[in-house]
Amino acid sequence: MVSAALVIIGNEILSGRTKDANLSFLAGRLNTLGIQLREARVVPDVEGEIVAAVNECRAKHDYVFTTGGIGPTHDDITAAAVASALGTALELNAEARRRLEAHYDDPSKLNEARLRMAHIPVGAELVDNPISAAPGFRLENVFVFAGVPAIMQAMFESVAPTLAGGATMISRSVSAALAEGSIAAGLAAIQERYPAIDLGSYPRYSAAGYGVAIVARGPDGAQVDAAIAEVRALMRSLDAEPVEEG
Repeated sequence: MVSAALVIIGNEILSGRTKDANLSFLAGRLNTLGIQLREARVVPDVEGEIVAAVNECRAKHDYVFTTGGIGPTHDDITAAAVASALGTALELNAEARRRLEAHYDDPSKLNEARLRMAHIPVGAELVDNPISAAPGFRLENVFVFAGVPAIMQAMFESVAPTLAGGATMISRSVSAALAEGSIAAGLAAIQERYPAIDLGSYPRYSAAGYGVAIVARGPDGAQVDAAIAEVRALMRSLDAEPVEEG
C-alpha cells in the first residue's frame, strides 16, 4: 500500500470561519492513483505545530500534502515551517519571482507582500499554479499547496503524473432500513471472514426511521463483491431489502 497524509494549515479552519473542501477531493483523487490517504490533521498557523505535524507524517507515509499558508500575509508561514522541518533555508526563488513578475502586468503590483510568495525552501521543486501564478513546491516527499480549493486542485493535477501509486481501492455500498445495532453482530462476523476488506457502517435517521449504509473497501474486487454479497444476505435475514448505492 502506498500511503499519504494531509496537513491542513490555518486558524480559519479551526475557528470554523472557513470550511475545508480539500480533504474529500484529495482522498478521492489519490485513490484513483492507487494512493491511500491514511491520515489528516488540522493545525493552526503556528510554526512549531506545523513542523511537528509535517515531520511526524513524513516519517509514516510515502507522501505528505499540506494546504494553506502560502499567501502574502504575515500569517502565511507554511513555507518557512516546511523549510525548518526538513532542515533547509528559505530563499527568494528566481523562477518563482519570474512567474509572479509575468503574472502582474504592472510591476508596481508585485509589492513586498506578494513577493513573500516567491520565497521557497532551498532545494525545492516548484509546483505550477496556472490560476494565480504563485507556485507551491515539493521538498522530498512533502508537497505544499495553496488552501483555496480551485488553486489546490490545479496544483495537485500538475503533480499527479509524477506520483507513484499502488493498488486502487475498490468500493461497494449498500443500505437498508435497519438500526445500526441490529446489524452490528452480523457485520462483525463478516469482517472477521474478510480481514483484508474494510467494512464501514454509517447510520442515519430521518422521518422515515432508522437506516444504515455499509461500505466495503479493498484492493481485491472479488473479495469486496463477496463481502458486500454477505452484507446483502444479512440485511435480508433481518427482513430489510438492501438498496445499492453509488
